[in-house]
Amino acid sequence: MLTDSEIIRRIREGDARQFESLFRSSYISLVRYARTLVKDQDAAEEIVQDLYYRLWKNREKLEIESSLNGYLYRAVHNLCLHYIDHNRVVEKYAREMAFRPEESPESPADIVNYRELQAKIANILERLPEKCGKIFCMSRFEGLKYSEIAERLSVSVKTVEANMGRALKEFRKELAEQ
Repeated sequence: MLTDSEIIRRIREGDARQFESLFRSSYISLVRYARTLVKDQDAAEEIVQDLYYRLWKNREKLEIESSLNGYLYRAVHNLCLHYIDHNRVVEKYAREMAFRPEESPESPADIVNYRELQAKIANILERLPEKCGKIFCMSRFEGLKYSEIAERLSVSVKTVEANMGRALKEFRKELAEQ
């Protein structure tokens, strides 16, 4: 059994087999840990894969003072925090853009049409059952995936899909009558 410093030295020297061995022995547990932080399996896998990519790319400069395992978990933790912060910025931007017209209306008729459409959307949302309207807003205005909505609301993905189908049907019906 190799010590952490021996493993690090071998990786630093370009030992691909040692690197692969480290990857295989810790990948699954690191993904599980990342998933507890980011709440998304695909994102957790990407984060851990990115960590290993960076490790290999910068292997010659690799300096680990603590245990190798501790270093890997701390690196995953930091990458997850960065991912969460980045998603907050993206969600905030999406929310702001959802309530803003892309371009300024050019005529009074455009302004009236835009306001009528906003009022119609608000009216449809008010008529929808509370959970259905909430799911629609989380999907369309916050940009959340169905799995994220299901987790936040403690419902199944199938429930989210059914409610989105119901909301979209109402929107299609109402907006087709224009």
